[in-house]
Amino acid sequence: MKKDKLYLFTVLSISVVFLIISIIGAKYFIKASANQLIEVQVETSKREANEIASIIDFQLSNNLNKEAVLENLQTTITGTNSNAWFISVLDWSGKKVCYPDKTKLGEIEKSNSNLLQSLKEKNNSEDLYDILVSNRSEEQGKEYVEVIHTAPVKSTDLLIAANVNVSSIDKQLQQLKRNFYLIFLLMGILVIVLSSVAVRIIGSKYEKHLEEKYTSLESEVINLSKLNTDLVNYKEKKEKDLDEQAKIEAAAVVEEEIVEETTDSKTSEVVEPNRKRILTYMRNELVPVLINEIAYVYTENTITYVVNFDGKKSTSNASLDDMYTNFDPTLFFRANRQYIISISAIDKIIKYGKSQLKIVLNSNVNEEIIISKNKAAEFKQWLNM
Repeated sequence: MKKDKLYLFTVLSISVVFLIISIIGAKYFIKASANQLIEVQVETSKREANEIASIIDFQLSNNLNKEAVLENLQTTITGTNSNAWFISVLDWSGKKVCYPDKTKLGEIEKSNSNLLQSLKEKNNSEDLYDILVSNRSEEQGKEYVEVIHTAPVKSTDLLIAANVNVSSIDKQLQQLKRNFYLIFLLMGILVIVLSSVAVRIIGSKYEKHLEEKYTSLESEVINLSKLNTDLVNYKEKKEKDLDEQAKIEAAAVVEEEIVEETTDSKTSEVVEPNRKRILTYMRNELVPVLINEIAYVYTENTITYVVNFDGKKSTSNASLDDMYTNFDPTLFFRANRQYIISISAIDKIIKYGKSQLKIVLNSNVNEEIIISKNKAAEFKQWLNM
């Protein structure tokens, strides 16, 4: 709906702009075309009047009768006043001697002296056009004729006058205006229709581009939302891990206090060689573990893990060194810095590399431990104990 309103406002704006341009442009073009048309006709009428004056002068100089010459001319121009431009003959007093309308013979010609003087100096068609426009309302429905040029006949008192039938010119100008307005109307309709189509096509392409951009942006927003969700989940997980670590540390403190109460001499957990069990913990629970159930002990990230034969895993507050020094050395072996293994947990011993050994523990534990070259001899000796 918003798009349709936008297109409608666009078409209306184009229509208003074109209407304003058409009103201003049509007025200018009509006047320019009328001036050009009148200028051509004025020059033609002047030339025609001068030629007729020369012809009459030639006839009179050949001793032709003046009355006969004027009578022949009257016969020739009779009825031509219906044309836009015609010729008449005046005497020096301005009386009509030959005129297309015989009923007006003998009348005094009333012409615009200012216009006549102006046209004698130059072909000022703009003045004539202004006169036509200004006098049209006053002479509506009447025949209005104006003299635009006079050519004297030598050795006589006769003047050949070039006349313009303003009423006929006015009709031509009205027809010219109608033609111009019709052309501008058709051009306006064509421009508005083509502009509307162009706006529609361009708008559709732009909307398609915006839609694709919006889809891409929406996809990016969804991806960002997923990333934010993952980040929140990760943060919650880390907080949970920190809480568990805090609980483990709290349990370790409790265990340490218990050990301190039972030993009265140590601050960390130490397993006595003759003891049958050790105290470990799982999360915040204290769990006693029988030593003969331990498959191996290892350290990771400074935490000591105790793994049973059944795969259960717990943690201890004692270091790996403390564990090993208090285990029975005939049953447990320090394989490397990370592992202590029980002899009962060994499933296979495989040569690994040139002088190393790989210890495969039983299937429940599912762990492989590498014994270095330096430890291999010690391990073999431990097995022979």
